[in-house]
Amino acid sequence: MSKKIQKKAGKSPPRRPTSRNRTETLRPALEKALRRMPKAKPAKRAQGVGTVSAGNLRGKVRLPETEDGNSAFRIPFPKDLAHLDGMSPLVIRWHYEMEYLHSYAQDSPFFAGLANGRLLGTRCIHCRYTFATPKGHCMRCGEKTRWIELPLKGKVHSWTTCYFGSQEFLKETPFNLVLVEFEGADTLLLSRLVGVGQDGIAVGMEVKAQFRRNAKLLASDVYFVPA
Repeated sequence: MSKKIQKKAGKSPPRRPTSRNRTETLRPALEKALRRMPKAKPAKRAQGVGTVSAGNLRGKVRLPETEDGNSAFRIPFPKDLAHLDGMSPLVIRWHYEMEYLHSYAQDSPFFAGLANGRLLGTRCIHCRYTFATPKGHCMRCGEKTRWIELPLKGKVHSWTTCYFGSQEFLKETPFNLVLVEFEGADTLLLSRLVGVGQDGIAVGMEVKAQFRRNAKLLASDVYFVPA
């Protein structure tokens, strides 16, 4: 079917209203309705977020509170600070670990020696100062050092018992550490002492080095036992 469009003489047909025209027509009514609506209250700021004005910086900025780690409430605290000397230690539980690539660089021969059952130190080529803990350069004169082999037997210079350790050794606590002195060496070597309790350790006692059968390329590949 065809539609007939009737035109009045001298006049064009009415134009269909556009969305823009409709918006302009409704604008006064919309603005009036918006003015009557109650104003919304400003939302509360998230905890840890604040504003800082130039005149008042104190008490406006806070770190966000998190729910990981330890949460403490009402820790006893004396009014007299002199009583803090008798305070019991705080003990917390905290998990941590990391993994990274690490180069032994100039110390690599030391760890290669441990894997082969040999204990290496270094000696200054100038002043002949000998290091039981290897150094690439002399700590006294600054000259380059060379590798030497240390004896496998030594004496306890000092010792301690560790009741806390890093993540690697935490499950092994308590354990004993000794500073070992060697004949012909001017410095000491820190290592683990096993096979003897605290009552059996004494300064000057003779010890000997033992090595892990399966080397891990760690300083703990060598340890000491009573000689």
